[in-house]
Amino acid sequence: MAEVLHKRNNITYTFDTPAADSPIETLNEFYWTNESEPHVSRRKAILAKHPEVKKLTGHEPKTKWYVLFVVILQFSVAYYLKDTFPLSAKFIALAYVIGATSNQAIFLAIHELSHNLLFKKPLHNKLFAIFTNIPIGIPYSASFQPYHQLHHKFLGDENLDTDLPTRFEGIFLSNILGKVFFATFQILFYALRPMFITQIKFTYIHILNVIFQFFVDYLVVKYWGSNSLWYFIMSSFLAGSLHPCAGHFIAEHYVLNANNKPRSELKSKEEGNISNDLLPEETYSYYGSLNLLTWNVGYHNEHHDFPYIAWTKLPQLREMASEFYDPLPKVDSWCGVIWWFCFNDINRLWNRVKRSGKIKSGTNVKVRLDTN
Repeated sequence: MAEVLHKRNNITYTFDTPAADSPIETLNEFYWTNESEPHVSRRKAILAKHPEVKKLTGHEPKTKWYVLFVVILQFSVAYYLKDTFPLSAKFIALAYVIGATSNQAIFLAIHELSHNLLFKKPLHNKLFAIFTNIPIGIPYSASFQPYHQLHHKFLGDENLDTDLPTRFEGIFLSNILGKVFFATFQILFYALRPMFITQIKFTYIHILNVIFQFFVDYLVVKYWGSNSLWYFIMSSFLAGSLHPCAGHFIAEHYVLNANNKPRSELKSKEEGNISNDLLPEETYSYYGSLNLLTWNVGYHNEHHDFPYIAWTKLPQLREMASEFYDPLPKVDSWCGVIWWFCFNDINRLWNRVKRSGKIKSGTNVKVRLDTN
């Protein structure tokens, strides 16, 4: 048993984290709570104290030029490798160092676009996202936006937040081999899981995304050969695998290490299985140098508090409201997060805060997603 100190609301709690061999009913369960997600209340508190924060909201026009550079870089490397065997050392090395880093930046540029933070008009953001999608190799951008908006609006909801692992994942992957498998193939979990959780409406933007992506893929294969397309695909896979920048997927919302809390005296999920005093933080920020390659996605508490502040201004938000952000637990290393997640027994796929959705599975639900 490991003694952990946790300070919340100016009260310090001392408690023991459960040992890896604790009873299954103690370890294997999510942090169920009826508490609302913390970002809305913190946003209101920050705005009440710092109304000048409103001036930070809005799109960042210069982002599109950085995105264009990354797309051109990916096409340049794809052309360079057109005659190189995909399983050669040079191909894999370039796909990991340049390709995966670039495609992670592209994934997160699409994330910025999903919040309409590159252009004033939502349609322009959607169309530019389809262009930005090209080096990923498969159509992705059109589906990401509605699922990601659900993640923001219903953080932790068991039916609508598709960022949450399923009970199936928790049961079969909460061991060392399972966690290594999850970390290695996490891009596939994020791509496929939403289809099994929540269905979204197929729109003309999805059709454009599919047609344009496959048309460009066809041109790449026709004029440069299949190796160039394989470079795009391999880059996308490695970007969401055991890559330093991929640590943000786990770091953002998993409750790890000292932030883990005991799940003693489990109750039904309708009542919540953990006291409010011991309910862990469910969003974690990272302020390290990898933010330079990922549009400051590490400022994740700040982003969830104010989704319509562009990446360039998130450090200003943290500085303005430092008294709200400095006390929050944070992540110091994305590489360390991958290691700790995989090889520390107390860290499992169960380590997420969940809310029992008021909207039950099987119900026909219409959810309005923001378009401006």
